[in-house]
Amino acid sequence: MKAVRLHDYRKPPTVEEIPDPVLSGPLDVIVRIGGAGVCRTDLHIVEGQWQKAMNPTLPYTLGHENAGWIEEIGAGVTDLAVGDAVIVHPQPSCGLCFACRCGDDMRCENAFFPGVSNHDGGMAEYLRTSARACVKLRADTDPAEVAALADAGLTAYHAVRKAIPLLPPGTTAVVQGVGGLGHIGIQALAALTATTIVAVDTNPAALDLAKRVGADHLLLADGSHIDHVTDITEGRGADVVFDFVAEGGAEQDAWAMTGNGGSHYVIGYGGELRVPTAEFVLGQRNVVGNSVGSHRDLVELMELAHAGRIALHNQRYPLEAAAQAFDDLANERVRGRAVLVP
Repeated sequence: MKAVRLHDYRKPPTVEEIPDPVLSGPLDVIVRIGGAGVCRTDLHIVEGQWQKAMNPTLPYTLGHENAGWIEEIGAGVTDLAVGDAVIVHPQPSCGLCFACRCGDDMRCENAFFPGVSNHDGGMAEYLRTSARACVKLRADTDPAEVAALADAGLTAYHAVRKAIPLLPPGTTAVVQGVGGLGHIGIQALAALTATTIVAVDTNPAALDLAKRVGADHLLLADGSHIDHVTDITEGRGADVVFDFVAEGGAEQDAWAMTGNGGSHYVIGYGGELRVPTAEFVLGQRNVVGNSVGSHRDLVELMELAHAGRIALHNQRYPLEAAAQAFDDLANERVRGRAVLVP
């Protein structure tokens, strides 16, 4: 099969022929890939930022946002059948450890992360994963339309869902960075809360997308946006800031837009937040980290997607054009999410 393989850090991945994956356990499944999202994390992997944390054996196949159809099932799989359309949770969990039994499967002691950890991902024609990682889709769902919801959508939804108690009517939420995650975050906020949504981005085209998906205010990140948030909130600052950028100084902007008693949700990464401790104490402000989401989060997200309340804006590329997709994402030519289609 064809697959997008990383051979060396800081060098572009290549598309090449490798053997098809095979079942290795009774709860394994083989998924025929219908779409694989291209994530900024993939760029960070290529840059070597994940080498120390995950240390995968190179070469390996990238791709952690995957959807498709069940091609083969292990002997112990009873809830899936060949031909079922599925979206794949990016972090398969065991279901047996204490965290899993408490419903906190994101912190599974035995989890792995295909395409990020030392396991082949789904930028390929086929992927081996676990039955537990699969969430069934409606039969008429195009997997390429929803593939990137497996991580980009899931991560954004998880952050918003955690913040719901902080966002009753009359509050303000800032979404900084209206990219692949941010535009889902705006839709999740619109679907689940009555908060006023303020979108912040450096790109006018991204703000156009923010307007189409439900933002109430659009702010160009040109240096004046912090003051504009102060004006919109009548001097209070935002109740919650969702920072989908968190690098290049954006992490400091997010903190500055967070009002006293508010919460700064960090979803993007790469930068370094430096804040005097007195600002935490006197302002009673919180910083909340976010990563991926639970199986339940993914199920709920797909219900919203099936109901038409959350839609992923895609730019599709054939698998063979992976290098172009990576380049377009790195140079901010992608609105929404790039998706590779075998």
